Formats: sequence, C-alpha cells, structure tokens
Amino acid sequence: MPRSTVTAVNRREVLRTGATIGLGGLGCLAGCTAPTAGSAFREGFEGGLGDWTSDAAIGPEVDVAEFEWTVVVSDEQAAEGDRSLRIFTEGDYDDGTAWAVHPVAVDPGRAYTAEVSAEIWSESESFNTLRDAVMRLGPSPPETEEDFPSPGVNTSVLGETPYGGLREPLWLADGWREYSFEWTTPTLSTDTLHVAVGVSVIWEGDATHFVDDLRVTLTPR
Repeated sequence: MPRSTVTAVNRREVLRTGATIGLGGLGCLAGCTAPTAGSAFREGFEGGLGDWTSDAAIGPEVDVAEFEWTVVVSDEQAAEGDRSLRIFTEGDYDDGTAWAVHPVAVDPGRAYTAEVSAEIWSESESFNTLRDAVMRLGPSPPETEEDFPSPGVNTSVLGETPYGGLREPLWLADGWREYSFEWTTPTLSTDTLHVAVGVSVIWEGDATHFVDDLRVTLTPR
C-alpha cells in the first residue's frame, strides 16, 4: 500500500488515510471517579474479562459471521502475573480485525493528554507483516476496522485529534513487546472514553496473540 509523507493536513484525515508515522488498565469500574492529574489504571486480566467486551469486523465482501476469532482470558502466556488476554484470528480472508474494549471515566468539559500502552506477545520475530496491533482511545467504542488508525499511523506525533490510537506490525519481536501511543484530546463533551486493543489480519494463516499489562494515564491539561 502506498504511503504519503505527513504534511499540514486535517488530522481526522491523517487517522484514516495511512500516512507514514514513526512507530512508536484501563478504564474505570462503576462508581469510580474521573481521572485527576497523572492518574492511571492498569489491567493485567488476572480477574477475568470483567467489564471488557469484545467485537470483530471484516470487509464488506465477507459476512463477519464467517470470520473466526476469539477474545478470552488465558493462562498460556503472561507478561506479568499469571494471565493475559488471548486474541485468535483466522487468516483465510487476508482481512478482519478482532478487539476488546473497556470504558474509561473522564470529566466532561476538560481536555487531557492521554498515554496508553500494552504488552503484546507474538510467537516469533518475522520480516513479513502478517498481523497489525491496533489500539484506540476515543469518545465512542470502535465498530468497524476503519475506526482504528490506518497502517503506520500513531497519534503520538499528530497533536490534537478526534481520537487516539495506533496500527503497527506485530511479530517485531519473539515474545512480548510494548506498543504505545499518546493522544492530545479536544475538550471532551462526554464523561466516558473507550479504550480498545486488538489484532488486524494482513496475511493468510491463523494466529494467536496475547495482550497484558495494559495501561492508560490521563493528565488534565
């Protein structure tokens, strides 16, 4: 896929067009308070899915019901503790994205600098891009593949954007590797953000990845 150099363009378009950007828990249970300066939430999936929900999407030429995927908590791998989030995706269609999402409490009428990171496991290092890691933090949960940034985009260098996130290659390391992004939020009109992490299919072949030690820090600005 051809990629263009980032220039002074509309930042919403940059998130969707695949412009080349350098590569680089969460949420709040019912009843918790919105973030204060420097506050953070850390998710290690030791207690199961809790308030996490999962979803998937695939291109219009395939019924999503035909796309095989699972998002579950597993004790097969762990960056810390004993458990992590296991994401399986089939590769028959060279397409499809599966993810998990969790709410994050915020104060409406404020703007934040958000920092989001997660450890993601690949079974080996590969020179081929077989899967991308996708992450997002925004006012609404993702519903389609296009709701995540395009390949190569990381909002850390974009300044204020409608949502934050990344789409970067997996299999860059044998085992665990950290993926992270920053998001300069606009002034928010909502009391809830939604953080999502997942896997997007690039090439044929079934694959399993694991997510652990997922964190968000929201600093009012």
